[in-house]
Parts: sequence; structure tokens; C-alpha cells
Amino acid sequence: MEFESLLDNGFRGAACLVQNREVLFAKASGFAGLPNETPNTLETKFASASAGKVFVAVGILQMIETGRIALGDTLGKLLDMELGRIDPEVTVRQLLTHTAGVPDYFDESVMSEYEELWTDYPNYKIRRNSDLFPLFTGKPMLYPRGERFQYNNSGYVLLAAILEQAAGMDFDQYLQVNVFDVCGMTSTGYYALDKLPAKCANHYIYCPDTEDFRTNIFSVDAKGTGAGGAFVTAGDVVRFWQGLTEGRLLSPAMVSDMLRKQGGDGGDPEEGWYGYGVWLIDNPKGRDFAYFQGCDPGVSFLSEYNPNNGMISVLASNYGDNVWREMRKIRAALYS
Repeated sequence: MEFESLLDNGFRGAACLVQNREVLFAKASGFAGLPNETPNTLETKFASASAGKVFVAVGILQMIETGRIALGDTLGKLLDMELGRIDPEVTVRQLLTHTAGVPDYFDESVMSEYEELWTDYPNYKIRRNSDLFPLFTGKPMLYPRGERFQYNNSGYVLLAAILEQAAGMDFDQYLQVNVFDVCGMTSTGYYALDKLPAKCANHYIYCPDTEDFRTNIFSVDAKGTGAGGAFVTAGDVVRFWQGLTEGRLLSPAMVSDMLRKQGGDGGDPEEGWYGYGVWLIDNPKGRDFAYFQGCDPGVSFLSEYNPNNGMISVLASNYGDNVWREMRKIRAALYS
């Protein structure tokens, strides 16, 4: 099969397909730096937005396996901070599965664009999880804890705060040592936008009024938090899946729980089910497909694992190209 034909000719970013450690396809296209026409390569680090929630989930599950916290532990027990109007009885499991009902600093049912957050609150102030607390702790609960599933960014900010308190270090430092280094993810990290290391892509937003592009530096957090914001390469994401499924990060039993339906109602074919940090697509013919995704202004990212054929797919764009459409084509061509 000509794998390149699966991708839209205008796709800008990086794409990688690996099956049982064999690279089927890997390609980078478009520009990491548009003014100087610096090309994207397979070594380019791309922002992954909310995809970083999966790393936080793994860190929390590691803490559970070592006995430092439990799924049933509550915010009131685990966090030494003022919770405001948040129910202190919300549990770790409810946060992991988006069933906690905590107020969401970016409520997608109210706001359509992430950059709307920074109209009154400067994005350059967001460099730690605690910097986001003023945006949500004073708001009422969205619904009683455990009542239903609703995707929630604040829940993973709280999980990262729990991870920090349990580990005694910043969450990104913990993830570096206990996730990224373990998997050999040498190009992955949480970087401040005003201090990016080499080989990071700039991320671009198209401006219809001027018919040109601007960067997203005023549209997203200055540095990633528990809600997302890790920079990754396509190869590192493949290495993450391999480390996870080969038992280097968690026990096989915990990986099984992570990749099993824990929340959701199945109402949407792609976003109807959630495990721990991953979305799940129901597969009546075998084991469910697992993926994590992210979308910010100028950022689109999706990576999927098919346990039935050992395939790992990674799609990242620094122009916000439609990675979901590309992934559907991959499934249609390669999953039967």
C-alpha cells in the first residue's frame, strides 16, 4: 500500500505509522518556522495540547501502584490548598475519568476558542498548575461529583497538583524521570514558550482578514500544565506507547484498567468512552482502540494504539490541520 496517499496533500506537520516495531510510514511536511521556511522534520518537537493528560494519568497510576495515593482518595485528603467552591470529596478516580464535576477553567460548552481565556487574564502568567487555580476554584461545581461524564481540563490540573504533592517535585520533573526517561523519550518535555529548546516548531494560526499567519504565543499557556502542553516528537510518542504496553511504566493489570472503559456513555463513536487519560473507540470485533488527542490554536495532535494489530499512529500539525480526518482514513484502510 502507498501509505502517503492516505494523507491529505496539504497536511503540515509529522505523521508516523508503526506496526509491531516496524515503521510503515514516517513523513514530515510544512514549515516549523514559516518566515525563514525552516522545514518540519521527524525530529521536530510539536506542541500536543490536551494530549499531555495521558502522561499525568500515568504518573497518578504509578503513585497508586506504589501505595502513595488511592483511586478513592479525595481532594480534601490529598491537597493542602484552599479548594474554594470545589467539593473536597471529589475522588482521584472521578478526576481521572472526567466525572468529578469540578468547575472547568475552559468550559467548551461556554467558550469556543481557547484564546478567549486570555482576554482579561494574561497567558504569560500561566507557568505552573497553581497559576490556573484563580480561573476556576471560585466557580460553582458543574454538577454533583460522580453524576456524569463531561470532559474537564481543571480535573487534570488538580491531578497534576496531587502528583506534585505526593512526589515532592514539579509534575513535569516527575514525568521526566518516571515516564519520559524510562521510555527513552529524549525530545519530550514541558517547555516555556519564551524559552523553547532547539528543534521546536512554531505553531501558526491563519488570519482570514489579512490572509496570512500569526504564531500562537499569545493564545496558549506560557508553559504546559496538567491539562496539557507537552512538546513531543512523533518518534517519542511511539516510544511512549511501547513503554506503556510493554510494562515499563505500569503493571499489565493497571495498563489493562487504563485502556478499559471507565467513563462515558458511548453516545459519540469517537468520544463516547474514556479510560484513564485516553479516549476509547468501541470495537465489537476485538479490543477497543485507544487514543489521546489535543487541540489548541495552531495545534492539532492525535495518537492511536490498535491492540488488535499492534499499530501505533501519530499525527501532529503545527497549523491545526485536521488530524482527526486523517486518522479516520488510516482506520478505514488499515484496520480491517
